[in-house]
Amino acid sequence: MDDNPHNNFSLGIDEETEQQYELHSNLLQQFTAISSIDKAWIFKSDADSSQGMMFSVSQPNLLANKKRKFILSSTVTKQSDGSVMLHWAPFPVEMSGVSAMVPSPSGSKLLIVRNPESDAPSRFEIWSNSYLEREFHIPQSKHGSVYIDEWFEGISWNSDETRIAYVAEEPSPTKPTFNDHGYKKSSSIDKDCGSWKGQGDWGGTYAGKRQSAIFVLNITSGEVQAVKGIHKSLSVGQVVWAPSNEGLAEYLVFVGWSVETRKIGLKGCYNRPCALYAIKAPCEPKTNEREIHSTEDAHALNLTQTTNSAFFPRFSPDGKFLVFLSSRSSVDSGAHFATNSLHRIDWPKDMKLYQSSKVHDVIPVALCAEDGDFPGFYHSSILSDPWLSDGHTLIIPSVWHSSQVLLSVNVLSGQILRITPADSNFSWSLLTLHGNNIFAVSSSPVDVPQVKYGTFVEKETGNYQWSWSDASNPIYKCSDKVRSLLSSLTFSVMKISVKDAFENQTKGSCKPYEAIFVSSKTKKSNKCDPLIVVLHGGPHSVSISSFSKSQAFLSSLGYSLLIVNYRGSMGFGEEALQSLPGKVGSQAGCQ
Repeated sequence: MDDNPHNNFSLGIDEETEQQYELHSNLLQQFTAISSIDKAWIFKSDADSSQGMMFSVSQPNLLANKKRKFILSSTVTKQSDGSVMLHWAPFPVEMSGVSAMVPSPSGSKLLIVRNPESDAPSRFEIWSNSYLEREFHIPQSKHGSVYIDEWFEGISWNSDETRIAYVAEEPSPTKPTFNDHGYKKSSSIDKDCGSWKGQGDWGGTYAGKRQSAIFVLNITSGEVQAVKGIHKSLSVGQVVWAPSNEGLAEYLVFVGWSVETRKIGLKGCYNRPCALYAIKAPCEPKTNEREIHSTEDAHALNLTQTTNSAFFPRFSPDGKFLVFLSSRSSVDSGAHFATNSLHRIDWPKDMKLYQSSKVHDVIPVALCAEDGDFPGFYHSSILSDPWLSDGHTLIIPSVWHSSQVLLSVNVLSGQILRITPADSNFSWSLLTLHGNNIFAVSSSPVDVPQVKYGTFVEKETGNYQWSWSDASNPIYKCSDKVRSLLSSLTFSVMKISVKDAFENQTKGSCKPYEAIFVSSKTKKSNKCDPLIVVLHGGPHSVSISSFSKSQAFLSSLGYSLLIVNYRGSMGFGEEALQSLPGKVGSQAGCQ
């Protein structure tokens, strides 16, 4: 018998510590196993009482260090009391190799994009409700991978569901080649050692990605056409189809970022100038017909020359106006993320577009709000279909101090209403709209996410309010152990007064900042739990009061958490945010 203890504990770990490691790793797996909803869609049905719904869900695959993605379907049945019952499919379906899924406007078709590995073609699949209708393999000679990130991504069906516009890497350009005798006149696209390899990109997650370009796929003929007339100085993204009128040319609207200056990063950098452009969609080629009828047709038209930031274009259901977000405050100040604004352009029926389109302010930049009032718009995306049935009220999420809330915005009057409970510190995210009803997710640092259904009801006074109910679902299921540990925790949002308020020149920068405190419900006499202080990066970012698996895991081990939103964080007004530049490391509330 070998009495050497190192044979059992080669790293010098005692048995008690090893058991603790095993318990902690097992608990961590239980937390990470909780799934997350990435997207959701609801589909029209002939039956008034029920609708089909589809959820794109992800779950960490720890062994492969990847995300496992799958689809879970349900039938939504409306109850007599206004709530809904979701009847779920018995099992989800894993979506292996799927890069993007985009249902058509009617919900009768589903586009699935599979980006290539290495030099393989991009694959586009058009599915009906029961079978694969068409499949297209787009070679690298036509374009590279389709952009599927949250910034350049743009995949849009036209109104009659015959064509799809999207953003992909342009084909590999020919490069100058050199040999022992110097420059060769013939160029090459080969990846050989004599080929020039210098190529700029946006860095970060875009390292190695080629210039973005817009393409249109005809799902009847299978033909893919590149959109011509966009200057090479623009990186393009977020393409959408403009409303179509019979007998008139179809237009595309997209976002363009100038690349004439250095590409110094884009992801998380809202201070990069950008604009909305409109351009004619490529026509189907016909015999003896010129593809481009005039010089004007061949050039993209800048729709937002009066502002230096415009992105996420969305047309109203009736096609009468176009709304978009702007980060002009970021561009003007240099802050990576500042208070956003929302704007509207009236869209002409005759499709006669002008460089100097009138831009109406819907949500201006809020400098400093009174207690309880709207603090400003802080979000970077909008649903592809964010509209209530009136056609001029959209639903958007926004950071409100240390929480994320849902807002209704009347884009004609500019009225802004907080539609999630004002007496709650929970955070909310938006899934999809169902007529005048909303599917959302609500959570807190100590409460796993819960799908919520919001209904728009009229009160006796004639006013309207939103009523929220739980929508039962299996997606956020967690183990009994995790649920028990979370039930022993509590959280609160603390307001912290500014110590150097007399030194500040703006009212907003004197307002209190906040911290989210997570702790055990059980108070130990004469003993405090160890404390972990969590600071977000940015510096213009925010930590919201939503569920975080990693932070909940730490809390379950007995740690208290202090999650600080220091002065300069998003969600507290532009004056508070702009008080930080030039004072990082010295401003009270940031030290």
